[in-house]
Amino acid sequence: MAVGVKYPILQVVGFQNSGKTTLVEKIVRKGSLNHCKMATIKHHGHMSELKPFNQNTDSIKHRKAGAVISTVEGGGMLQLEATNISQWKLDDIIKLYSYFEHDMIIIEGYKTANFPKIVLIREKKDLELLTILQNIVAVISWIPIQGNFTIFNIKDEEKYLDWLFEDNVQKV
Repeated sequence: MAVGVKYPILQVVGFQNSGKTTLVEKIVRKGSLNHCKMATIKHHGHMSELKPFNQNTDSIKHRKAGAVISTVEGGGMLQLEATNISQWKLDDIIKLYSYFEHDMIIIEGYKTANFPKIVLIREKKDLELLTILQNIVAVISWIPIQGNFTIFNIKDEEKYLDWLFEDNVQKV
């Protein structure tokens, strides 16, 4: 594991438009600059089906013909599209990631999963997350709050990113 990775798996959770995707981008960028191999998993919270990468590719034709898994490899990249009769479970996705070399997985969403979490609080009504979620390791808030968590202001980007990648921390 890369030096300074505090959490090999970390969730970023919050309500819609709280800054989750922006925070994940910042964490991935900081980790990459620290020579960490970063991986991400995003939960598409909407009930609609995801759109394929490109409707006219051969891999999409394979999927439409009935393939449950279709991959394309080229130029050092692998694109995978897989369908499942039931919904994909987060643990199954993490197992899939075990085939790839990485130091840290950032999960955006999946609020009820029990991995270490950073919770984003944008407004007062979001505070309910702090009472219903488990395994909260930090809170990044747009509003002044107090609590028994490590709390950062949304504007203190350098502080919370440094905290996340500190050296000499206990690995979870």
